[in-house]
Amino acid sequence: MAGALDLLAGLARTRGRYAEAETLGRRALAIREKALGAEHPDVAPALAGLAELAALRQNATQAESLARRALAIQEKALGPEHPDLARSLRALGEAQRLQNKYTEAEPSYQRALAIDEKRLGRESPRVALDLGSLGTLYRLQSRYAQAEPLYRRAQAIGEKILGPEHPQVAATIVDLASLYRAQSRFAQAEPLYQWALTLQRKALGPDHPEVAESLDEYAALLKQINREPEAAEMEAQARAIRAKAAGPAR
Repeated sequence: MAGALDLLAGLARTRGRYAEAETLGRRALAIREKALGAEHPDVAPALAGLAELAALRQNATQAESLARRALAIQEKALGPEHPDLARSLRALGEAQRLQNKYTEAEPSYQRALAIDEKRLGRESPRVALDLGSLGTLYRLQSRYAQAEPLYRRAQAIGEKILGPEHPQVAATIVDLASLYRAQSRFAQAEPLYQWALTLQRKALGPDHPEVAESLDEYAALLKQINREPEAAEMEAQARAIRAKAAGPAR
């Protein structure tokens, strides 16, 4: 039963229905906790998945609590370098970053990257996720020279392994565009936002939350170059997407 709920939760998450995915994920977690016990290592991935969903819904403190619980279970049962820790560490890093705990987030991301590279090699999609997460942390700290090669490497891995039109690649392109925007490299940033939006709308549909995020990022650029009417239109589109996708807050 828990496995079936996990599959349904994954499908809902892919479609951008994060509230539904969280409900299904919590049901699966409850089943595993009852069957296996709250400290069983098979409970930890469910906790990590819920932490990721909480971060996607901007519930950073909830995400951190869930990720820390997952990590504690895994470190106790599996050891500090087990491959399963990477997902929990990345989720913890995301929660810390959302709370501006940058000095705490960096080692979380770096540990996740080191574990994934050791287990999966240097060209795995999960490694690309780790690189993108670390790149975003550096971008937010204005460490642009460190961020750009991480984004470039993540994009190259994604295009090679997943294909150039995959949503993960599109997300990395948005990150790279935002890096250029932060450096006032507007002529380089704008076509990247346009390209990423085209990919996301094609792969995910026009009403996916990731499209809303990209619209907001693009709107920020348009405001910086004094194209306010276009920015306002994009922000309105993003609000409409979020209103349609919104679920009840937990």
